[in-house]
Amino acid sequence: MIKLLGEHVEHDADQVRGTVAAGFEGVREAFAEVLGEQRHAPEAQLVVHVDGHRVVDLWGGPGTAADTLTGLYSITKGAAHLVVALLVQDGVLDLDRTVASYWPEFGAEGKDRLTLRELLAHRSGAVGVDGGFTLAELADDRLSAARLAGHRPFWEPGTAYGYHAFVIGALTGEVVRRVTGRSLQEVYEERIRAPYGLDFHLGLPEALEERYAQVLPLEPTEEEQRLLLADAAAPDSVPAVAFNQNTTPPTDLVAFANTRAVRALGPASSGGVGTARGVAGMYAAAISEVDGRAPLLAPHTITEFARVSHRGTDVVTGNDDVFGLGFESMSTRYAFLGPEAFGHSGATGSLAFADPASGVAYAYTRRRFGFPSGFGAGLENHRLAEAVARAAKGR
Repeated sequence: MIKLLGEHVEHDADQVRGTVAAGFEGVREAFAEVLGEQRHAPEAQLVVHVDGHRVVDLWGGPGTAADTLTGLYSITKGAAHLVVALLVQDGVLDLDRTVASYWPEFGAEGKDRLTLRELLAHRSGAVGVDGGFTLAELADDRLSAARLAGHRPFWEPGTAYGYHAFVIGALTGEVVRRVTGRSLQEVYEERIRAPYGLDFHLGLPEALEERYAQVLPLEPTEEEQRLLLADAAAPDSVPAVAFNQNTTPPTDLVAFANTRAVRALGPASSGGVGTARGVAGMYAAAISEVDGRAPLLAPHTITEFARVSHRGTDVVTGNDDVFGLGFESMSTRYAFLGPEAFGHSGATGSLAFADPASGVAYAYTRRRFGFPSGFGAGLENHRLAEAVARAAKGR
């Protein structure tokens, strides 16, 4: 187990529990403020490593402990694409080969010239299918990949980018399967999760179910409900397709994570289960020496995957300049991070990233959805991550 670095400060207050290393007291204060401002308890965990050492280990909320497992939604994409980055680094995958050269069925409907690089940058247009996916298909990457392979894209591949919310892990995972003969989840387990003992699972074993705490819904005010309804996408729009709202009934994000079949199969876009300790540990291993092991990623691999791949507006979310390859580029959102910071957010408002410039690995997980919900990192992450960056710089 990774030990906390330096002198520790214990916190047993009602809202915040856990430890911080000396110099990181400001992070604890920021976390306490975040918990205190939430209308409904966010049930959150915050863990930070610097240079491979855990320096922040905090949690709060009446139903959340340090080892509480919960649904992590799109934070899962970070684990999935760490696998892809490793396979590219090993020379097993080539970013500039076409996806169809690995997976011939994918070349249907004009997708034959799309490269793996473009797929990872969310440029395929294969964001969903007409009529939507069933829950069984969303839970099983092989089923969703099979439907996507022969389906028309929702824009000409390579001409735009848009968030492949439920399917990017199934698409890249099928490439991994065709090349290695192993599922992406199996490669993750063998090369990343098991060697480091990470409490972050792409396929939660039945034996760990007793530690799972259900994701909690947003309980909006009347004004928030009005804004949510006004902002809802038309059922046949590209955003609705990408978030599987074009099926009957539309996919319920809360119910999705709280379904045992989803947790058991661990779909690589959104079905991961874990703790902030597990997620932060993964990002620490990606960029730092941990327990005598060299960083998983070489500097040139980090540069390749972390930098913004294509400039412009995401046709699904409306955000600008978001993605590197598979990962979200963090410095476009948080200017106080280094240019090669990379990670991914999750629908409840959670966020995880690594910043090679400072050696920081950050994971903030929350069980309860915040407002606005369903579109990634909660606003509180700016305050939390900035407090972390300030403390790390002070060291």
